[in-house]
Amino acid sequence: MNTTEVKGNWNEQKGKLKQKFATLTDNDLLFTEGKKEEMMGKLQIKLGKTKEELHKIIGAL
Repeated sequence: MNTTEVKGNWNEQKGKLKQKFATLTDNDLLFTEGKKEEMMGKLQIKLGKTKEELHKIIGAL
């Protein structure tokens, strides 16, 4: 999977996450190369979920 496919896939998942969790903003879901862990940490705090719970949620989209 190349970077374009990942970005396209993330844009789709981002939309689904925003539908599921109305409190999320584009800034919360900003995926920057090399900053995945930082973004996941922000999501953990904002949603009150563990890292494992977030991975399950994203994987189920």
